[in-house]
Amino acid sequence: MARAGGITEAVNVGIAVQADWDNREFISQISHNVRALFDFLVKFVKINFLFSEATTKSKLASLNEKLDTLERRLELIEVQVGTATANPSLLTP
Repeated sequence: MARAGGITEAVNVGIAVQADWDNREFISQISHNVRALFDFLVKFVKINFLFSEATTKSKLASLNEKLDTLERRLELIEVQVGTATANPSLLTP
């Protein structure tokens, strides 16, 4: 009878060991997938940051061109006002 108990105990240990290995494999797969997801998110954020930076630079360049145009127009208007102020006779038709 002791022998039968020993076999049952060995089978139970074998089942426990197999379950432990299954759990370890499952945990390893989950860990791998979490790492893969994290790596993807890091790359995604970097790409979006670079894209956003390029878009922002483009928008700033466009705004800079518009500002330059407005500054030139303002300078022209200042010259016209200065000329009209200095020569009021130019204003009468």
